[in-house]
Amino acid sequence: DEVKVMLQYPDSERSSISDLEGFMIHTPLGLKIPIAQIAQLELSNGISTIQRKNRMRAINITADVDLKVTTGNIVVSAIENDILPNIIKELPSIQYTLEGEQQEQQQNLQSIGKNFLIALIVVYTLLSILFKSYFQPLVVMSAIPFGLTGAVIGHLIMGVNFSIMSLLGIIALTGVVVNDSLVLVDFINRYRREGKSIHDAVLESGPRRFRPIFLTSLTTFFGLVPLLLEKSVQAKFLIPMGISLAFGVIFATLITLLLIPVLYMIIEQKLLKTEH
Repeated sequence: DEVKVMLQYPDSERSSISDLEGFMIHTPLGLKIPIAQIAQLELSNGISTIQRKNRMRAINITADVDLKVTTGNIVVSAIENDILPNIIKELPSIQYTLEGEQQEQQQNLQSIGKNFLIALIVVYTLLSILFKSYFQPLVVMSAIPFGLTGAVIGHLIMGVNFSIMSLLGIIALTGVVVNDSLVLVDFINRYRREGKSIHDAVLESGPRRFRPIFLTSLTTFFGLVPLLLEKSVQAKFLIPMGISLAFGVIFATLITLLLIPVLYMIIEQKLLKTEH
């Protein structure tokens, strides 16, 4: 609960300038002296409220950003890099902190990063149990960074700034990308269990799994197109998430069909050589 505490003299001792001149202050030596002995008082305009944080004088500087021209992150970056260093150089006693939206954004980024790491560990554990291997899950998860690349390219194509919702879309994208790679690796393992060589199983996986993988990604992309083209204010904040998902899926799928079979063959051949 917030409790307001006000300290003040009685009305009879704070009704004139002379009363203020008799205001007693404490010196470092522990003495009490009237303020008139060390200061000259003048009438002038002053601020009506003094804010303090951690016992230090503080002011709040706020502004509204025209999103058609720039973004809040760009403005804050310019202030931190170009303006504040000069102010602090002239006035070393000044300190500053980023509050409000910037503070919330920093907290959200830390939370997203921690949860994303936990999600990756869980995905790796589940894939290790499924494949009974420590290396094949890494092959499956190698497509994740390419989903991120596709999300960035999508934002550039659509002309939309990266945001927290974009990162949430990338996290959701991780599951879709892993699913495509999982289908491909599982098909290769199944073919090898049937007696096929690594080379034959890898070459067969692309043509056999191309249609289901590509159609799944394509339907996901076109399912998100209505959201990408939506102009309403209510849907505007969801568009960055949709861009990350839609373009990340398409880009990662094309890379998956080429990268996963190659990585699978390289790792399995090295493991066979190590065993022999």
